[in-house]
This record gives sequence, C-alpha cells and structure tokens, in this order.
Amino acid sequence: MTIDEQQISAELRLMAGEARPVDGLAHATRARNAAVRRRRASWSVAGLAAAASVITSVLVMTSGGSGQVAAARVEHLPANTPEQLRSVRECMPKGSPVHNMDGNRRMTQYGTVKDFRELVEYRDKGGSTALVGSLSGFVLCTPTTQKENQPRAVFTYWGFKAPGSLTGFPGPLQVDAYTSHDHSYTVGPDQAEKDDIYRIVVGRVTTDVRRVEIDWADGRRTDARLANGFFIARVPGKLIPDPDDGKDAVGEPPTLLDSPPVTVTAYGPGDQVLKRDKGVAFGPLGRGTE
Repeated sequence: MTIDEQQISAELRLMAGEARPVDGLAHATRARNAAVRRRRASWSVAGLAAAASVITSVLVMTSGGSGQVAAARVEHLPANTPEQLRSVRECMPKGSPVHNMDGNRRMTQYGTVKDFRELVEYRDKGGSTALVGSLSGFVLCTPTTQKENQPRAVFTYWGFKAPGSLTGFPGPLQVDAYTSHDHSYTVGPDQAEKDDIYRIVVGRVTTDVRRVEIDWADGRRTDARLANGFFIARVPGKLIPDPDDGKDAVGEPPTLLDSPPVTVTAYGPGDQVLKRDKGVAFGPLGRGTE
C-alpha cells in the first residue's frame, strides 16, 4: 500500500485543534422530540481493516470486569479483529455513515468502513452498543436482527468541529455524546415487534483514569466500559408523555425519552476524583456535520 506522507502530515496538523465542551441544556428538549418522532416515522416507512492510519499519541487502555485498567501509548488506532470488522460492516450497511434523516443517503466524506475501528463496547442482558471511530469522528452501533430498523450510523466529529480532533481535549475526561439508540426485534410466536431505547454516554479519557461512572439522575449509577482510551455506558430508557397536545407522525400519542442531564465522573488510582462533569445535556448525534 502506498502511503501519502504529505496527506497524513496535513491531517495531523488539522487534528491539533482544541475540542469543544458539551453543548448546554438548551438543545435537550428539541433533540428528544426530534429523535423519538423520527424513529417512529422510520418504523412506519420500513413496514413495521484492516490498515490503521498513523496519528500522534492515541491512548490505548484495557479494562477487566472490576474496572481495573492498564494503559500504554501507541501511535495508531487499534486494528479491528475479524469479528469487529464484521460488526462495523453490519453497522454501516451502506459502506459509510449515513444522513441523520435519510438512511439511504451515504455520507462518504466522513469516511468508509475501512476507516473505522470498534473502540469500546458495552454489553448487557439486552444486547450491546459499541463506539466505532475513525481519526475524524465516530458513530454508535447497536446490533439488531431487525435489519430494516438498524439504527442509522450518524457521524459526529471528535470535538464537534471538522476535521475532528481525536487527542486534543483538555483534562482527563471528554464526554463526546449523551444520546439514545434503539434496539428493535421480534418476540413470541406471532413475531410481535418490540423496541427498546437506551440512554448512552460515550467519550475519551487519559491514561491516569481508572474508572468512569455515570450518574443517570434517576437513582441509577453505572460504571462505563473502558478500552483503548475510550468509554461507553448505557441504561434502558423510559418514554414519558409529551406535554404538547396532538399526535405524532404515525397518529399515536406523542412521547418523549426521559433523559435528564447526567453527571460523568472520572476516577484515578485510589479512586480519587480526577474530573466530574455535571449537567451533561442530552443531544443528537451528528453535531458539527452537515
């Protein structure tokens, strides 16, 4: 494979910008309304790596079930295993991220399958969600047997601004998304459709972080999964009545995902608090993109 050193150098220079902080609470209500209603409209219409690119100082971490972490510095994104590569391809069946409103509209300017790596995955009894990233940004992947209801692979830049800064974040913790993802499947002899919605938090950490905890503001606290300098956590979400009158796009009473702001805390050796982000607001994926 021919390596374009000038292009790599240019991309590295572009990646040097500072990451921006998470947007405020002003976006939360609008985001929840749009996400849930688009999701239901989509169900109605649906018919109810190989090579790693070189970057500077990516942090690689591995975590055991107890949350203990060992860290090392490397100069490339981790390569996908064959199983991870299959998962990335299933996540992006169009071969690249897609438009947040049109799952058939490919957004190849954000990369293709070969550019993305499975960075960290959260598994629970309901399934899994993975953070899948490139040098520029990331998508979320929640596998489902209902391929027509596969959550869209919507791209978000690291730092929320092109060209995306993977390592340029201040402090030991960067929250990159607090959002939701759906898992649709069928149950019972009649193959009745069931759909679960999850609240998800993902981000990045430095080598001194040993544990990341999410306070979901509803009495639940979750330790995130850590790997490769990234973290992810999810909990089942709950839909609540929309205070607005009327019906949604498919004629049902409107509901909203109950998604109050969360608190994300990074702990170091000895479980001391290294950084705590309070009031992290729910928001859609795709920030900073077209």
